Amino acid sequence: AAETASLEEQLQGWGEVILMTDKVLRWERAWFPLALMSLVSFSFLMIYYLDPSVLSGVSCFVMFLCLADYLVPALAPRIFGSNKWTTEQQQRFHEICSNLVKSRRRIVGWWKRLFTLKEEKPKMYFMTMLFSLAVVAWIGQQVHNLFLTYLIVSFLLLFPGLNQHGIITKYVGMAKREINKLLKHKEKKNE
Repeated sequence: AAETASLEEQLQGWGEVILMTDKVLRWERAWFPLALMSLVSFSFLMIYYLDPSVLSGVSCFVMFLCLADYLVPALAPRIFGSNKWTTEQQQRFHEICSNLVKSRRRIVGWWKRLFTLKEEKPKMYFMTMLFSLAVVAWIGQQVHNLFLTYLIVSFLLLFPGLNQHGIITKYVGMAKREINKLLKHKEKKNE
């Protein structure tokens, strides 16, 4: 609760923008996924067209972040009207901050489990890391960097909406049923 309150305080100037971004990411309107993918596609097409060096790309990205960090808290109340901040909006903002804290804790927990595995089962850790990194290296070799980044960014931005609308649960369930069918079919063959 203390971490959530601290995060809420830090992000207070971004409240309206965070709420609007949350609505877009959760697809509260039918056209939000199309607008989101159009924006991402346009951004990546511009990067492809301009073909900046890594240093220029990182510099422009950080410059954009600094500009947003400076302008958003100053302009958001004028654009969204901070006097309209309702208890419902405050509750949703609290939920978002709570989810961000939970996500951070999950990532830290996975990181700690990885190092626990390293200490308790070093051979398993070594083989898992070696295999995982070899697969990632192979994928990186087969797919162009910018296209791979486009796919990752697109998936990450579409994930909340896919999850909110039950699409991920539906397809994961279908995959589990198919795997179970294959396993049962294999067991019948072995008998």
